[in-house]
Amino acid sequence: MTQWNNVPVLVTGAGGFIGSHLAEALVAAGANVRALVHYNALGSWGWLDDNPAAGSMEVLAGDVTDADYVRYAVAGRAVVFHLAALIGIPYSYLAPRSYLRVNGEGTLNVLQAARDLDVGRVVVTSTSETYGTAQRVPIAEDHPLQGQSPYSASKIGADMMTEAYHRSFGLPVVTLRPFNTFGPRQSARAVIPTIITQALDGGPVRLGNLTPTRDLTYVSDTVAGFLAAGTAEAAVGRTINLGTGREIAIGDLAALIAQMMGVPFEPQADATRVRPGASEVERLLSDNRLAAELMGWSPAVSLEDGLARTIAWIRDNRGRYQRRGYVV
Repeated sequence: MTQWNNVPVLVTGAGGFIGSHLAEALVAAGANVRALVHYNALGSWGWLDDNPAAGSMEVLAGDVTDADYVRYAVAGRAVVFHLAALIGIPYSYLAPRSYLRVNGEGTLNVLQAARDLDVGRVVVTSTSETYGTAQRVPIAEDHPLQGQSPYSASKIGADMMTEAYHRSFGLPVVTLRPFNTFGPRQSARAVIPTIITQALDGGPVRLGNLTPTRDLTYVSDTVAGFLAAGTAEAAVGRTINLGTGREIAIGDLAALIAQMMGVPFEPQADATRVRPGASEVERLLSDNRLAAELMGWSPAVSLEDGLARTIAWIRDNRGRYQRRGYVV
């Protein structure tokens, strides 16, 4: 990790789930970390609030849709990790324009600032949702892209703009496609915290469609992939999956969590949580060989070990999750 000593980096979306873990890891590696969090009237830094590592960061509050502020945040950075995004798929059905602005225009602002300021590398966060339902498995990086939700469409647009800036202007970029990262601090919009928090409250556990499969990667493994992408020369100009190569159906995931928690429950179907039929991504299973080849990356934490850590953390931090029912 010595390659990060005193390297000036920017992490956008640093107050979020993956972003806060990445910013912490960069501090631990000795990097000079500038953390961009979303400006809000409460003055909250998200998951960097009351976080000891934040004292070793320069924290800026702003908005990636403001090109001038993004340029200010990027100035003087050697590496930019761009994670700021709107990610809730159900909300993208209600407010698609906001996803286009934050995920599309926000990424454009980061790319343009990095180009103007000669940043050495930009690591852009994509998502396995850009593949849509698997047409073949495991899903390699050349799988067709399918905009099955406004969220995934906005991320496809951001990915294509990232590719364009590399091909048109020679901007050194890496596009990472994590497959369903989970772990401590994840929002209750995601399925694993949804299951765990409802079970801790005594149920019932209400979920949407139980048959889709997901490839679940523990957050420390995803962060390791970002760190590798920030230094591996062979990764420049490439799109790279971060996944485990193991899939599990949502219903089976719920049963596994129930067993591990020692809290028996039967998931109940909740129509309000079900995606529109043609929008549901039925199967995601990653091919992670390119990550191993280009970056020497492979997952180190099993699904069961990651779930045990996540259950323990949420149990100890139940008060951080609201009890308002379904989180869109």
